[in-house]
Formats: sequence, structure tokens, C-alpha cells
Amino acid sequence: MPPTPRHPDHGTTAHPSTTQHHPPTNTPKIQEALDARDALAAALSQAGIQLPAMDIRTPWADDRKAEARYALVHLGVCSAPIALLLADVITKGIAG
Repeated sequence: MPPTPRHPDHGTTAHPSTTQHHPPTNTPKIQEALDARDALAAALSQAGIQLPAMDIRTPWADDRKAEARYALVHLGVCSAPIALLLADVITKGIAG
């Protein structure tokens, strides 16, 4: 599998479609969500899985992101084969 492009601001794995929605100001909660997203993307990549629509979302419109008290890791959508691979990896991890 070819390497996934890296986000220039974070030096971490990110799909290009996720970088265009990044909040302009990294509050501690937004940074926490970015770190969690990147850790999950790296773990999934090691398992041969890529969720290309992973993103960070805040509960407010773009103009209030600097006030974000929390942020969410949006996993996006994936194909049925990828969902099955993900379920398999989780099941093996639980059993392992």
C-alpha cells in the first residue's frame, strides 16, 4: 500500500480531504482530537485499512472554532469491504 500523504502542519498521516476542514486555531481539545485522529489513522494503516474521510469537527460553525470546548473525530464513510476488514481487526484484537 502506498504511503498516505502527510499533513504539513502536523507531520502526521492525513488524507487530503481531511486537511481542508481543519480548524484554524488549535485549542487543547482540537489538538487532542487531531492527535486521536492521527493515532487511529496510523493504527488502521498498520492493519492495512484506510478511512479516507477522517476529519475533525467542532460543535460550532467555522467562525467559532477558536472557542471550541471539545472536538470530535469524524470517521466518515467507508465501503462494505473496508467495514468488514475493520470489524475483523477489532474482533482479532478483542480475542487476542
